[in-house]
Parts: sequence; C-alpha cells; structure tokens
Amino acid sequence: MVVAAVAVVLCSVGLAIAAARDRPSDPPASASRSGPLPDAGTEPAGPSAETAPVVEVPSPPGTDEPERSSSRSKGSSTPVLRSRSIGEPFAGRTEGDVALRPQGATFFSWDPIQRRQPNRLDRRYGTDLLVVYLERVLAGYKADHPRAPRVGIGDLSRPGGGPFGSDFGGLGHASHQNGRDVDIYYPRRDRREQPPDSPDQIDRRLSQDLVDRFVESGAQFVFVGPRTGLRGPRGRVQVIALHDDHLHLRIGPVVPTR
Repeated sequence: MVVAAVAVVLCSVGLAIAAARDRPSDPPASASRSGPLPDAGTEPAGPSAETAPVVEVPSPPGTDEPERSSSRSKGSSTPVLRSRSIGEPFAGRTEGDVALRPQGATFFSWDPIQRRQPNRLDRRYGTDLLVVYLERVLAGYKADHPRAPRVGIGDLSRPGGGPFGSDFGGLGHASHQNGRDVDIYYPRRDRREQPPDSPDQIDRRLSQDLVDRFVESGAQFVFVGPRTGLRGPRGRVQVIALHDDHLHLRIGPVVPTR
C-alpha cells in the first residue's frame, strides 16, 4: 500500500508540472500602448520619443495616413482612457499622460519658443482624453474643409503636468498644468503653416469654424484674442489679451463622445 501511495503522489506532481508548462504567460503590462511616431528635430532630455506613450485615433476618410495601433478595448474602436487630471489648470498635475504626435494629416505642432515645427516633446503632453478629443474634432474639420491648411497646435502641458511658466521659455503659461489645456493657432489666409503675425493674417471664416466646433463638441472654455473678431456663447468663449495669434482650448474632466 505504501508503494501505491507513493506512485499516486508522483503521478499528481507530474500532472501539475505539465499543466504549469502549458499555461500561457501573462502579457506585459505595456502591451496595449503604442509608441509614438519618430519625431523630427532634437528632443530635450526627459521622456524619449521611443518611450513616450501616444494615443492615436483613426485618420479621417480620404487621407493617405494609415491607422496606427493604440490603447483600445479589444474589438472596439473606442480608446481606453487611463489618464488622470488632478487639481486645477493653475495648480495641478497629471498621471498617465500621453504625448500628442508631432504632426498628422490634420495638424502640425509648433514650438512657440524656437518658432519652428515640430514642438518639442516635453511641451506636447496632455490627458489621453484631450489628445483623442482634439484629433477627433480636427478630423471632422478636415473632412468639411479638405482644401484648408493643417491646423497648428502649440503647447499642451509638460510631462506629469505642473508649472509651465517662464522658466520654460517666453512668457510661459499660468495654466496648462493638469493636462486639459492646449493652444491652437488660427489658420492663416495665405495658408502658411505657422502662427499669424497679426490679426489681419487670420482666416476668420476657418477660425470661427474651429471655435464653433470646439464649443459644439463640449469644450469647457475657448479663449480668443480681442482683435480677432471671433465670438461664441457668452461665458464659454471668452476674450482675453495675448491671444491674437492663437486660441486657448480647455476641456472639462469629461467631454461628450461625438
């Protein structure tokens, strides 16, 4: 009987080892995130272009830019949103933020300090909600205005959020701290891909269309310059100084999916 018992135990151990060998290993935690596109120019020290997480959305119909992988639920086209916006735009931070691409079929990024394309990586971070929202609205804009120039995008937030003042060049930003703010340059009448140098260079028809789209798609605030002639619902579209070459978009913690 002792021999039989030992045989049973040895058989059980062998089956357990075989089962463990056949069990698939867990996927890496980062498998659902895609890396960003290669960035032009030299990026500053900090998160590299190879490691910075980027949220992608499908390109609008009719473009030659392929859809890229992103953080999405399996079998769905809806991105999986994981960022956290903490605190206020003037005193906040982010967790799990992502980098906007340096450019796409619908937009280019602009460095307001070095005055060139693209904007540096550490000035292009925001919540995944902001990045997805921004690219979706611009995809609709491009579909309705296929001959319009790409829209210029300036600063979002810094990696992890926090202060973005004059220590980082120029006048800096009082807000842009919790991943929900972005500067967007008004389209120019001459179609050049750079900020307008004066209000008379602004394509007001296209600029007003952008303001209207952001309002209709759930933006919390749109700040515009006093010499632009742009308008919108009182309270949500506000006229402030130093915004005659760009509008400042702010989304809330949640925006409608449209």
